[in-house]
Amino acid sequence: MSEQDYHIDTLAIHAGQEPDPATGAIMTPIFQSSTFVQEAPNQHKGYEYSRSGNPTRAALEANVAAIEGGQYGLAFSSGLAAIDTIVRLLKPGDHVIVGNDVYGGTFRLFDKIYQRYGLEFSWIDQSDLEAVKAAFKPNTRLLWLETPTNPLLALGDIAALAESAPQDVLVGVDNTFASPYIQQPLTMGADIVMHSSTKYLNGHSDAVGGLLAMKDESLYTELKFLQNAAGAVPGPMDCFLVMRGIKTLGVRMERHSENAMKIAQMLEDHPEIVKVYYPGLESHPQHELAKRQMKLFGGMVSIILKSEAIAKTMVTRTKLFALAESLGGVESLIEHPYSMTHASTADTDIAVDPALVRLSVGIENVDDLINDLRQALHND
Repeated sequence: MSEQDYHIDTLAIHAGQEPDPATGAIMTPIFQSSTFVQEAPNQHKGYEYSRSGNPTRAALEANVAAIEGGQYGLAFSSGLAAIDTIVRLLKPGDHVIVGNDVYGGTFRLFDKIYQRYGLEFSWIDQSDLEAVKAAFKPNTRLLWLETPTNPLLALGDIAALAESAPQDVLVGVDNTFASPYIQQPLTMGADIVMHSSTKYLNGHSDAVGGLLAMKDESLYTELKFLQNAAGAVPGPMDCFLVMRGIKTLGVRMERHSENAMKIAQMLEDHPEIVKVYYPGLESHPQHELAKRQMKLFGGMVSIILKSEAIAKTMVTRTKLFALAESLGGVESLIEHPYSMTHASTADTDIAVDPALVRLSVGIENVDDLINDLRQALHND
């Protein structure tokens, strides 16, 4: 059977990973080496220097390509390093369309750094297909999507947006919030999929990394050159940890999603909550799209409270939900985006609501998590 014949649960465990031929070890070895001995100048066994390539990293890259339905994968030292490498495909004067609800680090990279180098950015509601179509210009070269978005969990219709893009426009999707287990943007027409592998792919909050997956060989060749030339690569230990996490991706995403749905339903009925954002709720404006585009609804829930002060109080009162940035680990996290992950967007047109709280729902017992949130919201 070819890889295309296997389900994602199987690919997550086996793709890109063979028993070590020297020892029979079933786990991919951690090749903790910076360089590799050559038989003669430029005659080696596939590896010469670990910035250019490392066997542990190669296994992870093959794995992410398979689980995203692609042909090629590339690993980086962080999700932002992966995005940065994509942007290096562009040149001064090029135009980028970006969703107007994106991770604060993405906004910072685009607005504070690359705008200085002559790139032009338009921040558009990606859930409005007609608005995106109207934003394309003759110099547009990249359509950058997050779906679901961070932190408002808005969706973009990946297939329709990809179809709307002119032929010379790359369509990139940050698939971090969903994971390949929930949706595979390459199968819907995207050119590149990006992950902060720090999040759901690793799943255990012990490694920082980024991943790209794609189908096109020429695009891979360009990005592979940039990966080596710019050098923002992960170490073999981090690659190993991400691969280990991916093996349980399916069972974790099932539990994350199950817990998040129950919590979202509880919060929607809570008197202290003004608004709940979760694609699995019928009240979500793109619930029908979520049912079509996503296998599950994910583990992220965002809520609006009555004031910024109440929001800040809530995030300091939880016992199981740890107050910390990041997301996607087995443990539940809570944060205040306005002052934490999205502080870079403050005082801009895409600033988040100061009364917003973001939950990364873990895989603990859901009753314990619900009780923790209830006591944190209790109005003494």
